[in-house]
Amino acid sequence: MYKPSKKTLEKYADLLVNFALNSGKGVKKDEIVMCIVDDVAKPLLIELHKTLLKAGAHPIMRMIPTGINKDFFVHASDGQIVFFPEEYQKARCDLIDHQIGVLSEVDPQELKDINPEKIMKSADARKKVREWLDEKERRGKFTWTMGLYGTEGMAKEANMSLEEYWQEIIHACYLDKENPKEEWKKIMNEQERIKKELNSLDIDYVHAKGENIDLKVKIGPRRQWLGGNGRNIPSYEIFTSPDWRGTEGYIYFNQPLYRYGNILRDIRIEFKEGLVSKAEAGEGQEILEKMIKRENANKVGEFSLTDSRFSRITKFMANTLYDENVGGENGNMHIAVGMAYKDAFEGDARKVKKDEWEKMGFNYSPEHTDIITTEERKVTAYLLDGGSKVIYEHGKFTV
Repeated sequence: MYKPSKKTLEKYADLLVNFALNSGKGVKKDEIVMCIVDDVAKPLLIELHKTLLKAGAHPIMRMIPTGINKDFFVHASDGQIVFFPEEYQKARCDLIDHQIGVLSEVDPQELKDINPEKIMKSADARKKVREWLDEKERRGKFTWTMGLYGTEGMAKEANMSLEEYWQEIIHACYLDKENPKEEWKKIMNEQERIKKELNSLDIDYVHAKGENIDLKVKIGPRRQWLGGNGRNIPSYEIFTSPDWRGTEGYIYFNQPLYRYGNILRDIRIEFKEGLVSKAEAGEGQEILEKMIKRENANKVGEFSLTDSRFSRITKFMANTLYDENVGGENGNMHIAVGMAYKDAFEGDARKVKKDEWEKMGFNYSPEHTDIITTEERKVTAYLLDGGSKVIYEHGKFTV
């Protein structure tokens, strides 16, 4: 069975620890970092531990046994499904400065026979953790990153051998370069340039038009474009959280979606006056309907574009972390239904009250699901002064 080399894993750990954390600056001495890693990815966990110690940080390691996730949903009672040890979780969130997560599913379809409502209820019960960490992040006291560790099951799902799958990971993360961190700094600098150009435009709404898409998304006041901050490795996308109330039209997603233990294919969603008016899937219709019925999951929380010049991902990886960053000829566009990113507010988010978020059209939801299309599309920004500008075409930003 293929195994990534020790040198590759050393570079990977160095990239996650000494670049991704602290928004591209790397971990600092005496900071506390929690690593959440499945047991199958133990070789990377060992390198993360070593790299954190060398950086002078304090690692807290959590290794998850294979199969425990399914066992939980098979055997847990209703009370156990929603159990939330609030004091413990709050203390953990208060303690840590950073968190590194590694995705490494032995069986990507492990939960396909589990009632998705159980999974949703469990996620809802833990939503305070996300809220606490998001608030801490807005105060500049917390950062996080995610990476991928290839398994036989993930490779098979993507119709690749394990070695081929790992070569995609290595290529996507620039682990084939002598100094991956320097490569990511170059990408970050170019993303900063594009974000600056986009943020200088007074955009009223964007219109994405293609063979299977005709979608208008209102950006809204006091928004900024995000990306290139080390959250997720790799991450090539540039995105914002729009005013959900101004979403009109339809979009077809040609990429499969893995969600709640199931695969959804050929998703098509229509919006009217900001709300999902119709949602269809060639496969996974029941899951799609249940997802959309979650609190405010019938509204858009994110609009994102990936420039094909940045992304080294050209193959379907059967994992959203990579598939939402795929490049190829047309780059990709994805939207997320559900939760908006408050980071997209142009100002001090800590001073904004709940009713003000609502007035600006920032969506709140326990759901946040990215759905992806790689079909050709042109995106035009319509400006508040009545002008317009093409900002994305043929898989590339044009600003």
